[in-house]
Amino acid sequence: MTPSTPIIAFLACETTLPGAGERRGDAYESDLMTDALSKAMADHGLELRIVDWEADLAEFDGLSLALLGSSWNYQDKPQEFIAKLDALEARGIQLCNSAEIVRWNARKTYLRELADKGAATIPTIWLDDVNVDDVMAAMDSFGCEKLVVKRQIGAGAEGQMIFAREHMPDAGWRFGHKAMLQPFLPTIQSEGEFSFIFIQGDLSHALRKNAAEGEYRIQSLYGGTESEYSPSDEEAAQAQNIIAALPFDTPLYARIDMVRGEDSQLLLMEAEMIEPYLYPEQGPELGPRIASAIANRLAEKVPAS
Repeated sequence: MTPSTPIIAFLACETTLPGAGERRGDAYESDLMTDALSKAMADHGLELRIVDWEADLAEFDGLSLALLGSSWNYQDKPQEFIAKLDALEARGIQLCNSAEIVRWNARKTYLRELADKGAATIPTIWLDDVNVDDVMAAMDSFGCEKLVVKRQIGAGAEGQMIFAREHMPDAGWRFGHKAMLQPFLPTIQSEGEFSFIFIQGDLSHALRKNAAEGEYRIQSLYGGTESEYSPSDEEAAQAQNIIAALPFDTPLYARIDMVRGEDSQLLLMEAEMIEPYLYPEQGPELGPRIASAIANRLAEKVPAS
C-alpha cells in the first residue's frame, strides 16, 4: 500500500467481525462478501478494511468510502446507526449507500411509495402495533387463512411471525413494534423467493432462494438455500423498473426481492439498499463490478488537473 491508496471500509457489526467471540450463524456470508471484494479492490488500487460501524469516529480517519456491508444489527438501534452515518458523511467520507438512502429504506413504508409509482407489491396493512383482533381483521380483509406479521424496521426475518386461523395468538398478545401485515403467499414455499442484484443500476445476477422443508423463511439462518437463476426478459424488466422508480440517484448496490403471486405475477417484497447480502457465490463478477463502480465514484470526486 502507498500513502495515496484509497481505503474502503466494509462496515460490519459486533457479531459479524472476523474473530468476534460469538458470531452470528450467518456471519460466513460477511466473510464471502469481503473475500469477493478484497482482491477486486486491490486490482483497482484500493484497500479494503473491515470496521465495526459502532467504532469510535477516530477509527474512520483516512477512509475514502464506506460500504454498509454486514451491519446486521442496525434495526435494533436505528437512530444510532443513522447518527453514525451522518457523522461519517460530515467528515467527508462517501457512503454506499448514502445516509439519505438509508433513511428512506430503513422503514418498509417505502413500499407504499413504490406501489404508488406502479410497482406490484404484496397487499399490506400498516399498524403501529398488532393484537389478536388486528390479526383476525387482517385475515378477513385479505380473505386469507395465514398471515405474516413483520416489523416495519427489520431485516433477515428477525421478529417475524406467522399465524393461521386455527393457530391464533393468545388473547393478550401484542407484537410490540410498528408492523406490516401481509397475507402468506404459498409460492414462497413451493417456488421460493427471487433476488435481483443491481450494481450501479445494472443487473449483475439473479438467484432463487428456497426455504428448508417445513419452513417459509428463506434466509440461511433458517436452513434456506440459494441457486443461480436466469430471469426472463420480462422478469428482469420488472426488477429494473423498481430501480428506475427510486426517488434518488442510482445507488451503488440494490437487491430487489420478489415472490410470485398466485396469478404468476412477480410481487415486490423488498428493495434492499442498506446492508443486503449480495450473494457473490451466485455472481462471481460481483466483486469486480463493485470495485470498478467505487473506483469510478472516487475518480469523479478528484478535481481535474
